[in-house]
Amino acid sequence: MLPVVSIVGRPNVGKSTIFNRLIGQRKAIVHDEYGVTRDRHYGESYWNGVDFTVIDTGGYLPDDMDVMVVGIREQVHIALEESDVVLFVVDSEHGINTLDKSVANLLRQQDKPLIIVPNKADNDERRFNASEFYELGFDELFPISAISGTGTGELLDRVVELLPESAPEADEELPKLAFIGRPNVGKSSLVNALLNDERSIVTDIAGTTRDSINSKLNFNGKDYILVDTAGLRKRVKVKENIEFYSTVRTERAIRDCDVAILILDAERGFEDQDKRVLREAEKFNKGLIIVLNKWDLIEDKDTNTVKEFEEYIYNSVPQMNYIPVVTISAINKKRIHRVIELADMVIEARTKQISTSELNNFLEEILSDRPLPMKRGRQLKIQYMTQVKSDPPVFKFFMNNPQDMPPNYRRYIENKIREKYSFTGVPITMVFRQK
Repeated sequence: MLPVVSIVGRPNVGKSTIFNRLIGQRKAIVHDEYGVTRDRHYGESYWNGVDFTVIDTGGYLPDDMDVMVVGIREQVHIALEESDVVLFVVDSEHGINTLDKSVANLLRQQDKPLIIVPNKADNDERRFNASEFYELGFDELFPISAISGTGTGELLDRVVELLPESAPEADEELPKLAFIGRPNVGKSSLVNALLNDERSIVTDIAGTTRDSINSKLNFNGKDYILVDTAGLRKRVKVKENIEFYSTVRTERAIRDCDVAILILDAERGFEDQDKRVLREAEKFNKGLIIVLNKWDLIEDKDTNTVKEFEEYIYNSVPQMNYIPVVTISAINKKRIHRVIELADMVIEARTKQISTSELNNFLEEILSDRPLPMKRGRQLKIQYMTQVKSDPPVFKFFMNNPQDMPPNYRRYIENKIREKYSFTGVPITMVFRQK
């Protein structure tokens, strides 16, 4: 594991801006609204030959018992437990306040290297006045401006000096599973149940998770990256900038993942927004799984209920009946590991490679069962097919007049490919070229 640096402090002192500066990209949502960063946010940084993980936490409000603030406070405690070095961010523009002192009292209870980071030190006067923060009782202080980058080099020099040496990790690309869906369907609850860890704040307030949160899971000896995304609302309802940025990042998570796992609330059903998200993931050729959460709340369940729900979904999105559907209860942890088992099947299907000779024997069979039609007085003919790519699978067909290939015959070929080779949960790309 890489050594960990956590960024803590009261709200609105620029923690997320510092986080983005340290990891070199705009990954955390940065906004001047109070309390925008709610969950821990993870990224990786590199400085002077050292790789390390950076955690951006929600603003620490020690005396506010509001449900969201309690969740943020718990996140800070967990981040401190995981950290090797702590950056205590304060505001050099406004000086010390009582919240800074409360945070300092908490931080003095842990025995880890700590650096006070007076942010917004954009001029000589603020840098000089930053010395007042020594009053908080810590020895090391590095004033910076996260916006301009002033002072961050010196800060990073000291951070890497304080970090323990990390054990080398195998250089491997772990499969990414993105949990997507509307707000309050149980995405964070499912991720937490799988991790058996309160990695994301779980409340009954819609839209709690605003950033995408990455976590590492080991299941049956295999490692996965779980991505808990912000709840996707209908576009017309995304009015505030923060909601907009969260939607953008969720869509980016779809682009970056290997398998997109759409979570549905079994009581609310399958809505237009779910269909849009599913089509978005299919467009980018991602592996796909549909999870019906809160199945324990469905009354009068009988043996046909699941099948009826599947048919309802498949009728709503024609040509998507290759997507597996699983029912779970994240709260009760019922069948949650079936989600990972299905993801494994989908990942294996994405990487499946079929030999050209086998494919052409298959092609001969399906053409014999259902010959190609005539178009403009000429018989359409496919000479051969080959799989030119896996992960995701792409099949290329060489034929005369590919522009005349009827859409219903394309569907026939795809259905036959799935019937023969399965490709559960995997979109198939077929390309027809002139021979």
